[in-house]
Amino acid sequence: MILCLDIGGTAVKMGLCDRQGVIHARKEASVCFDQYRTPILETVLREAELFLAEQQCDVEGAGISATGQIDDKRGIVIGTNGRIPHWEGSHLAEEVSARFHVPAFALNDANAAALGESFAGRAKGLENVIMLTLGTGVGGGIILGGKLYSGSLGIAGELGHFTLYADGMTCTCGKKGCFECYASTTALIARAKEKAGSEDLNGKEIFRRAQAGDRAMLSVLDAWIDDIVHGITGLVHIFNPDMVLIGGGVSVQEQLLMQPLRERVKAGVMPRFAEHLSIERATLGNDAGMIGAARWYMERSAQLDY
Repeated sequence: MILCLDIGGTAVKMGLCDRQGVIHARKEASVCFDQYRTPILETVLREAELFLAEQQCDVEGAGISATGQIDDKRGIVIGTNGRIPHWEGSHLAEEVSARFHVPAFALNDANAAALGESFAGRAKGLENVIMLTLGTGVGGGIILGGKLYSGSLGIAGELGHFTLYADGMTCTCGKKGCFECYASTTALIARAKEKAGSEDLNGKEIFRRAQAGDRAMLSVLDAWIDDIVHGITGLVHIFNPDMVLIGGGVSVQEQLLMQPLRERVKAGVMPRFAEHLSIERATLGNDAGMIGAARWYMERSAQLDY
């Protein structure tokens, strides 16, 4: 079995994954229980040790999916926008390997999700895939030629942070007009609150009202989808993928999101780019990062063996 760890800003998910991408046991634990006074990595190591003791299981290695900019060649957190104390500079792969005496490899969580979906999810068997996760922010991952594209430092795939509008709103990253500012569910909720003149709105309520025919919410959704489409058409023209995968809780909205998104992207790209292009919902859900981390371990350990 492979120990797979998916480390977020509030919790770590851990599992035991086989080489077919099936998770056989899982557990979740908080990493912010004391407002990060205990460094996240320290918490993760302790919780993973308890998890393996409970399962009475030896593992061949570990794959780590983690929030932030992860140098996936060295398994180190090299960027976080300063949001999480004691996180930047964490030597994830080295510390996990030392604690459990097995090889360990780490990568960014959005990249891991894309790799997981490509290995055992909706995009299984496809060579070229772009994955976008629409949530609090916008995450992304790029599969080219069947392999994760990670760039020179291992931090490629920040698809939420290309410029959609040059004079747009200021992003949390410090730039202006980032795709994330317009395509995230956070952006959707902000637009809906402004349109409705109400603070009592969340994603589920927006879609509920739209489903019931609320013209204001339908208008907000229409504009939000247009911005997502603008970003995706640009990515399609750059990468010519077989599939664009949409992750995040909103992706379950087939009629109000996926169907119009699919139609508008195909209508918006140059005709030959639309051939064989599919726009689909990711299927692995919260397991995508763990499965991707396990796959990353398999790929990297095979390179070492070679």
